[in-house]
Amino acid sequence: MKRTSQRNHWEKFWGEKAQGGGVQEVYSNADRVLRNLLSVTDLTRKHVLEVGAGTGRDSFQLIGEGAVVYQLDYAENSLRILRAHAQELGVSVSLVRGDAFALPFRDGSFDVVFHQGLLEHFQPSIAEALLRENVRVLKPNGYLLVDVPQRYHLYTVVKHVLIALGVWFAGWEREFSINELKRIAEKSGVTVVHRYGEWMYPSFLYRMLREMLKKFGVRLPLYPRIPLLSQLRRWIRQKLLHTPLPLYTGLSIGVIGKKYAGSASLPVAGRR
Repeated sequence: MKRTSQRNHWEKFWGEKAQGGGVQEVYSNADRVLRNLLSVTDLTRKHVLEVGAGTGRDSFQLIGEGAVVYQLDYAENSLRILRAHAQELGVSVSLVRGDAFALPFRDGSFDVVFHQGLLEHFQPSIAEALLRENVRVLKPNGYLLVDVPQRYHLYTVVKHVLIALGVWFAGWEREFSINELKRIAEKSGVTVVHRYGEWMYPSFLYRMLREMLKKFGVRLPLYPRIPLLSQLRRWIRQKLLHTPLPLYTGLSIGVIGKKYAGSASLPVAGRR
C-alpha cells in the first residue's frame, strides 16, 4: 500500500500549533506567494482561493492588495487558527471546510487559485487529480500557483529518513524538480508563464537545531538575529533570487500557470 499524508496528521499538527502559539510558531513564507503573483497579475478585486490554507498567512497578505480571499482546508484545527488570525488582523475572509479534490465551487469561480506545501503530500496520480480540480474552478485567463519543496536539498534527505522511521509530522511527503513541476502543471490544463525558487530562512540547520533544543526545554528565537551577518546573508539572497540558482538549490520552488481562454480543464479522475 502506498503511503500518503492523512487528515489525522494535520489535525494533530495544527492542534499542537494552536496550543503552542498558533501562527507565531509557524515559519512564515515571507512575501513569496504575494511577490510572485504580482509579477504576473494585479490582485485588485480578484477572487482568490487558497487550497489547504493551513495558517492562511499567504492569502491574508493578498487582502492588502485588494483581493477577495477564500481559504479552504479540511482540518478543523486549521480553520480554528484561520478564524482567530482573521479576527486578530480585523480582516474579512471566507472560510470553507472542504475537500480539495471536490471543491464546493462552480466551474470558473476564481481569478487565482494557489497552494503552498500541499501537492507534495499526494502520490502522482492523485496530485494530478488535485491540479485538474484547481483548474476547473479557475476563470478563463486565471492563474494557478503551485509551491512545493525542491528535490536537491538536504531537507529531502532528512525528510525521507524521518519518513522511514515513521516520525515525519505529515506522515509522508515527496518533492519535485522545477522541470517536473512545470510538466505536471501544464498537464492539468494551464500554460506555465512564471517559475521561481527561494532559499529557506532561517537555514534548515538552524531550524533543526531549534527543534532539537526545544525537547530539552531550550527555546531559541524563531529567527536568529546576528548583526552584520544576517544583513549580509539577506543582501546576497536578494541579489541571487532572480537568477536560475534558486530553482535548483533552494528549498522551495513554484510555478504559475495561466488558463487561457478556450482551454478546458481535464475531468478529475480520482479522489483521496
